[in-house]
Amino acid sequence: MTGSAADRQALEAKVKSLPTGPGVYQFKSDGGAVLYVGKAQNLRSRVRQYFGGGDGRHQIPVLMDRVADVDVLATANVKEALLLENELIKRHKPVFNVKLRDDKQYLALRIDPRDEWPRISSVRRFRKDGADYFGPYTSSVALKESLSNLRRLFPLRSCSDGTFKDYARRGRPCIEYEMGRCLGPCCGLADPEVYADQVRGTTLFLRGRSDELVQRLRGQMQAASEAERFEEAARLRNRIEAVAHTLMEQQIVSDQKLERDVFGLARLGGEVEIQVLHVREGRVIAADDYSFSKVQIDDGEVMSSFLGQYYGKKDGRSAPREIVGSVVFDDGGGLEELLRERASHRVAIKTPQRGAAKRMVEIATRNAQIGLDQRLAARESVEAAMEEIRSECALARMPNRIECYDVSNLQGTLAVASRVVFEEGVPVKSAYRRYRIKQAAAGDDYACLGEVLGRRLARVETEALPDLLMVDGGRGQLGVVTAALEDAGLTVDTLGISKERDTESPSPRVKRSGGLKAERLFKPGRANAILLAKSSRGLLLLQRVRDESHRFAIEYQRDLRSKFGLRSILEELPGIGAIKRRALLKQLGSLRAVREASKAQLAAVSGVSGRDAETIHDFFARMAKVDEGPALPESGSGEGGPGGEDPRG
Repeated sequence: MTGSAADRQALEAKVKSLPTGPGVYQFKSDGGAVLYVGKAQNLRSRVRQYFGGGDGRHQIPVLMDRVADVDVLATANVKEALLLENELIKRHKPVFNVKLRDDKQYLALRIDPRDEWPRISSVRRFRKDGADYFGPYTSSVALKESLSNLRRLFPLRSCSDGTFKDYARRGRPCIEYEMGRCLGPCCGLADPEVYADQVRGTTLFLRGRSDELVQRLRGQMQAASEAERFEEAARLRNRIEAVAHTLMEQQIVSDQKLERDVFGLARLGGEVEIQVLHVREGRVIAADDYSFSKVQIDDGEVMSSFLGQYYGKKDGRSAPREIVGSVVFDDGGGLEELLRERASHRVAIKTPQRGAAKRMVEIATRNAQIGLDQRLAARESVEAAMEEIRSECALARMPNRIECYDVSNLQGTLAVASRVVFEEGVPVKSAYRRYRIKQAAAGDDYACLGEVLGRRLARVETEALPDLLMVDGGRGQLGVVTAALEDAGLTVDTLGISKERDTESPSPRVKRSGGLKAERLFKPGRANAILLAKSSRGLLLLQRVRDESHRFAIEYQRDLRSKFGLRSILEELPGIGAIKRRALLKQLGSLRAVREASKAQLAAVSGVSGRDAETIHDFFARMAKVDEGPALPESGSGEGGPGGEDPRG
């Protein structure tokens, strides 16, 4: 415990006076920050256990060394304590608690049966709007696979309302109808009753009620056959076979019609991995995994806290009737009671000791261990890459946090810059920034970079410098970085990264036929560039950071172009004034014609010189390359909306 002997005595006296009922306790640091939030059936007994040396867990001394104060909030029962614990964890984000990320928005499928012609759409939020939601899907790949299966089985419309009305006006359906993936309701080709039946089938399939779905389809097939509607019967038969084939692709784990979530936990020190298997009608229909680092609490508290947050209202998850896991914990039944209220049915939490449930827990635990091993191996690879960068580039510190800047412009217009941040080799998108250049000339990359760095370094008191500050560019851009740091009286490791130029001496790594060129690293005070092997882990990490800064800058530039419009962008072209713009539009007829004109056609316009024609033509050529995606605009180095910085994740 921190503080003087008198402080410790006062704290111990406070602990002895705590209430004996249920509630939530908060351990706080000397500065008042919440270190850990926990719940207890008996607050005094539980907190005294910590202050008495803990219960044998090796994490407790680490926590207690930092505790300077404890606050408690009494509740009526353990269930209320669980709810309060979850809210306080979300609010304070204590370093010793396991926390699910609140900013992660899961994908889901939405269908509103009240629409005239319901459609399936993917969304990122569960809303109480009367529609049916299915999910969440933690992977866009899993969601796309579900949609592909659904469109093959149940041909509902997939178009937006605007597109639907557009095809209705045209009087002919889209290609989805020709492919048999839509019934064509936009053009009156779909029977409302048949369409409604497809909606019901879709809902049953997504809810995992496959037996009920197949039974319905078989009944419809039998009725169609008896009425001698043989083509319809054949279509229903094919749909039954398709449903059966889709279900065969899912792993069957039990002959019983179980509704169960299975949790497995793997751990190495403070690194924890949790695997979740979703079993519906005896089949594994989905799986999720979650990673946590620097965990100081024991496995029972990890699982209890995780489950309380996992089935929180915000993410729209409903607990199944049975939850089984590999970790035993005792919370007095508070979690079961809470989940029962949220799900409106009985929820049992078990740690099975034998049988099929035990085997499923073992599968989940084994997959959690695989995920943990892979994550730790990847971390070792990143640590090796960072160590290589530190060693080869003679950095003062390990580059755990890297900032990279990139400046981009289009033929001297729309100058923007980006900042991306990587920590431990992983992008931290909440720390990304976009910059609109406000003072420097758009075509002067050095001045633009200087402006951006000046704005960044002015905020160093509220946002500390990284371990490594990178810029996309060579010695010139690096000189701008060095000057900006000197002006601000700051010191930090810096590097520039750029591709080798064809004008320099031949190198076997330079393919002049258009292949990849060697990357060069520049460091202040070093005459020669640093050349790392193309397979170097450190170089691959730096390239990834640089490429991400490119992508982020170009994305912002595209956003601005869509807002400004072509005419206003033309006004920014150097040397192209109002008289020349009017002449171009008058002689060529439209902005589109100006964009598609050759250099000769542009030069033929009265008042437009050969240099003007080349400027305009090159501008639109570069714009076309940016629109295609891979190619990059004119760029020299590497914040946000007009007039300021735009934090963007």
